[in-house]
Amino acid sequence: MSPLVKYSLARLGLFLAAAAVLLFIPIELNVFLRLAIALIVSALLSFVLLRALRDRVAEQLAAGSRARAERKEHLRSALAGDDQE
Repeated sequence: MSPLVKYSLARLGLFLAAAAVLLFIPIELNVFLRLAIALIVSALLSFVLLRALRDRVAEQLAAGSRARAERKEHLRSALAGDDQE
């Protein structure tokens, strides 16, 4: 499974867990306010708990960016007639 998919599912899971906890606490708050608080709490938790997954996603995106840049440079050199292959 792709690191991006794992990270996204982990973020969603954190949000759902935080929302479930906040929705079942017997306090007088609007549902939308509870969900907003759950969103903030899950973002803070993901910043701390999901660092390894976030680093893997960044590596994957950087590798894809490097590969696109190499293909682009290869195409430019081939179009300019500088291709030695």
